[in-house]
Amino acid sequence: MNEVFTNPNLGTDRFKINEPEKSYTLPAHLYFDPAQYEIEKDRIFAKSWIFAGSANQLSQAGSYTTVQVADQNIAVVRGKDGVVRAFHNVCSHRAHELLKGSGRTRMIVCPYHAWSYELDGRLKTNSVIESVEDLSTDEFCLKGVKVEEFLGFLWINLDPDAVPLSVQSAGLDEDVRKYVKDPETLVYAGRLTFEIKANWKNVVENFQDCYHCPTAHPALVELFDHCVYRTKNFGIASSHIAPARVDNGAYSFDPEVAGTQLMYAAWYLWPNVTLNVFPGRRNLSFMHIMPTGPETAFEHWDFYLDTETPNADEVAAMDYIKDVLQPEDIGLVESVQRGLHSRAYSQGRLVIDKERSSNSEHGIHHFQSMVVKALTGKPIYE
Repeated sequence: MNEVFTNPNLGTDRFKINEPEKSYTLPAHLYFDPAQYEIEKDRIFAKSWIFAGSANQLSQAGSYTTVQVADQNIAVVRGKDGVVRAFHNVCSHRAHELLKGSGRTRMIVCPYHAWSYELDGRLKTNSVIESVEDLSTDEFCLKGVKVEEFLGFLWINLDPDAVPLSVQSAGLDEDVRKYVKDPETLVYAGRLTFEIKANWKNVVENFQDCYHCPTAHPALVELFDHCVYRTKNFGIASSHIAPARVDNGAYSFDPEVAGTQLMYAAWYLWPNVTLNVFPGRRNLSFMHIMPTGPETAFEHWDFYLDTETPNADEVAAMDYIKDVLQPEDIGLVESVQRGLHSRAYSQGRLVIDKERSSNSEHGIHHFQSMVVKALTGKPIYE
């Protein structure tokens, strides 16, 4: 029996989770309704594993980074005992933000009233605090957030009862390691940031679809063989794999360099991150998409390479992403975002064939299925 979600608030009665070939898309209002955005902050972003950078970026005691999770700011810190911890980045006194960006510190000190915290989150006492009647320092420690290391990278989850990412994403670790050896030894080599006038789901769906690639990305379909490009869904992830072509118009790379990857491999991981291996020397990049409102988002694209300084091929690849691929994709999703407001549009039909070819949108259906499950309280990783 086909399961059809009929939540009247979602309007997903024509979204068929078990019959993707017959399914409509999610309705347009879910991509711009402010009330929907508030629900997603609570039911998706406050309950999911969010990318926070590589563990070796926080190799020293006191090294830290901050991560935005919708409207919540989180600090990730390596303690003096070598343990990485994550905290809500807010002082327990008067709610001032504590840390900014990334760096290293011996102690976490609030810029407002100098309340100070150990790297493990404990509030340090002083004469002023001791003068406050019945103040318990235990009550005013920093509030912790779950943190996990996966593939050598750090992930945080605001849900204290969250199932480990390694369990939810079973099979992803092994799949990534087929295309990039020892990802935990890669080093940070730079970041690109883009601001997008589109709903975050719109951006994810664009990544999950290569039906548009021949039309919108002529250089990209020269980089890999689109005819054999395949998307496979598993757990809370999707893989996108195709052999690379040396004679392409995107960027050049030397296939004779030791360790050169001759495949294009990418993965989507719920809810908002992609992992990418581009043809060339050993590499792994992360594109993480974070909503800043119902119709706005930012993308950080972080690159991890064999060395901190990219070689000429890697500079060419990063320039291609910055100057060609991302402007093409941002133009697409921003046009879709405007079109979602049309009175002539409510839902479309997903194009899904039984062969799950390169033109099939089954990756989008997989993502939309997880959105519906999350919003209706169902497990997403079954």
